Amino acid sequence: MTDTSGLAGVLAPHVTKGPVPGAVGLVARGDEVEVAVVGHADAEGTTPLARDSIFRIASITKPLVAAAVLTLIEDGRLALDSPVAHWLPELAAPTVVRDPAGPVDDVVPAARPITVEDLLTFRAGWGFSSDFSLPAMQFLFPLMDPHHPMRMPEPDTWLAALARVPLLHQPGTAWLYNTCSDIQGVLIARVTGTSLPDYLAERIFTPLGMKDTGFEVPAAERARFTSQYVPTPDGGREPVDTPDGQWSGLPAFPSGAGGLVSTADDWWAFARMLLAGGGPVLSAESVRLMTTNHLTDGQRAASELFTEGQGWGYGGSVDVEPREKWQVPGRYGWVGGTGTAAHLTPSTGAVTILLTQLAMSGPTPPQIMRDFWAYAA
Repeated sequence: MTDTSGLAGVLAPHVTKGPVPGAVGLVARGDEVEVAVVGHADAEGTTPLARDSIFRIASITKPLVAAAVLTLIEDGRLALDSPVAHWLPELAAPTVVRDPAGPVDDVVPAARPITVEDLLTFRAGWGFSSDFSLPAMQFLFPLMDPHHPMRMPEPDTWLAALARVPLLHQPGTAWLYNTCSDIQGVLIARVTGTSLPDYLAERIFTPLGMKDTGFEVPAAERARFTSQYVPTPDGGREPVDTPDGQWSGLPAFPSGAGGLVSTADDWWAFARMLLAGGGPVLSAESVRLMTTNHLTDGQRAASELFTEGQGWGYGGSVDVEPREKWQVPGRYGWVGGTGTAAHLTPSTGAVTILLTQLAMSGPTPPQIMRDFWAYAA
């Protein structure tokens, strides 16, 4: 029998009437937490979801990777104004298209070096604009494949390919989505001399007890791993990955933009760390920088991917002009294209995490997310 009360009652109709196979929702304020688990790990309904089910979290990977960059800054191995070319020499002499809508071979030199903070604020010049038809954008699409990470090349090959793509805007001038988080992942590996998975495990996951977060799902845990689906034009869904599929081993390219799997409780541990001032992972100042909007009003207005009063911190959005009832100034977090969302509000101590296995069909949050946020508010 389906629970129709509380959070479960909000999520259940999207499972019973819609294409979403299942959902795990968590709403917390301090030590008070409500968790709802509805539906199944697969569309066939053979495996019920559980609170500890493992999901592909997609772009809510980004805050975790940004936090890892900040640990390197705190260790003195990086600075916000450090030119990244010191560690990523492939990016030492980028060119910029003269006109974002113009040909990719009509370029000028970058006016200044790309810095670590450019990567954290998504203003390095590489990334996705709201107009996916721009010529330079066509060279970025082959450098990401969120549903098939095993198809991506290893980091050195990936970075060399990126270096051949001209910037869409001069460094520091415009917000562009996604690519900067992948560059952050390569930067972390180069600076530390280890792999991104190993460094995240050492400095973020292990200290916070995030035992189910990583770039692969071990065989012993795959019974808890969900299948993944994409929506079809007729309102249905089709499968794109199974528990023994793309995440059954480490990829050659661990994507800092969206390659992690995790659980609701693991991401909640990360959120509690930020709300508590960063310990044992970050300083309070790093948390403040991470959760503060760094974009100008003009940069926010120029990006139509921000349609609801949001700016950008490091690794996630920050609500600056609430336009919906669930928004609160300072709410930090992001959504993932696989159907995930995770936010925290420093002023209230609230955390909201929603994990589903039905991919989003575009940048507009699906109705299940909106209903979840409205309930949490």
